[in-house]
Amino acid sequence: MKTLTIILTLFLSLPVLAQVPEQAEDISPLLIGETIPDAMLLDSKGNQVSVNSLIKNKPTVLVFYRGGWCPYCNAQLSALGESEQEILDLGFQIIAVSPDHVESLQPTIEGERLSYGVFADPQAEFIQDVGIGFKTPEKAKGYIFKKTQKEASDILPVPTVMIVDTKGKILYEYINPDYSTRLSSELLLANLIALKKTL
Repeated sequence: MKTLTIILTLFLSLPVLAQVPEQAEDISPLLIGETIPDAMLLDSKGNQVSVNSLIKNKPTVLVFYRGGWCPYCNAQLSALGESEQEILDLGFQIIAVSPDHVESLQPTIEGERLSYGVFADPQAEFIQDVGIGFKTPEKAKGYIFKKTQKEASDILPVPTVMIVDTKGKILYEYINPDYSTRLSSELLLANLIALKKTL
């Protein structure tokens, strides 16, 4: 009986984050009005930087993408780059986060000619804390390795765009389990214009 109690205690003490959804449709993201947690990310040179330090000076368009191996993600990152000046003019900045390897960030930045911040969350801890992570399908792992010659992250984010204020409060979010469908620049800009009036 004592052994059973110990086993039950250990089981109940396991972190909730160990319960990563199997499917993209089963995620439980933070909602509008909630605050994203602080976390440590890595820049393209491997330096640690906190989420709070990145967002404290400007409201932020926070983009979670799957990785530089994903053509849909690269198209989205490129489109954001084309709209960056309009976004900056509205008083916002762009930050992109993926569970990619640090050494994969610079090729993405250069390939898509990005001037905004692109960061790695290699253990997908921030992605899990935001509630948008799910287990990388085995088929996807094979595809990622074929494209990059690197092991895939065990967790992928559902592609997500959040607009957060300087305290990390979520003002808007777009989350779609269908990775081929992304938020258009036009709709993003329309939301930024509307939110600017409230900030």
